[in-house]
Amino acid sequence: MNELKEINRRLSWQYFFHGQWQHLLLVLVLVPGAMALAEPGLTGGSWLGVGDRPWAYGLIAAVVIHQVLVWLVWRSQLCFGTVSRLLGRADLAVWMVLFFPLLVARMVMTIAVARSAPGTLELPTGVAIALGTLLLVPALYTLWSVFRYFGLARAVGGDHFRARYWTMPLVNQGAFRYSGNAMYTFGPLLLWTIALWSQSRAALALALFQQAYIWVHFYCTEAPDLEVLYASAPPPTPGDLSPSPG
Repeated sequence: MNELKEINRRLSWQYFFHGQWQHLLLVLVLVPGAMALAEPGLTGGSWLGVGDRPWAYGLIAAVVIHQVLVWLVWRSQLCFGTVSRLLGRADLAVWMVLFFPLLVARMVMTIAVARSAPGTLELPTGVAIALGTLLLVPALYTLWSVFRYFGLARAVGGDHFRARYWTMPLVNQGAFRYSGNAMYTFGPLLLWTIALWSQSRAALALALFQQAYIWVHFYCTEAPDLEVLYASAPPPTPGDLSPSPG
């Protein structure tokens, strides 16, 4: 914890907001763009008594809330040690309890959009199913690789809470062998699979939105944080840098 406290002493409110004006600008572009792409596929259907438009807007809200929460928690921890000051050694465990339900909610709400607005893609059924199945393979392989090689605590940004993660070997096994950013490159393809299997234009548009937004998060929030954190660590072992998801 001493290493993290030293980082806390060096950083300020100025770094807390570093990259977030770009984040805000890109969200203001991505959200209306996603809805413009989704709108032709929203034909007034429903699932579980809720209309397709409320599901679509709810999904976008959930994604934005999740990503903003990751920024708030990571930067408050990095700049001020806020979470650790409040929760002590339970900080990372509590963060995991908050993070994963929001991540699961995004997938569930993608299913909800697909179920409430199906059959709106102009693709033959066989082609849509084949494409969805093809994308499912790297998505599941990536999830397995995260469990097998990366670890859930590290995946939610454990390096913002524990300095020991800084000295761990960089992961280049499983899906990370093909991309250092496997969780962002291949993981969201699961959402594309859901949309394609349902032939839902709206779900596909919002899957694209989610994947684009996670890269906004990486470049505006995570990549700068990694530079700060790993500048304080010994030289890493050879391999690709694997970001955690948000």
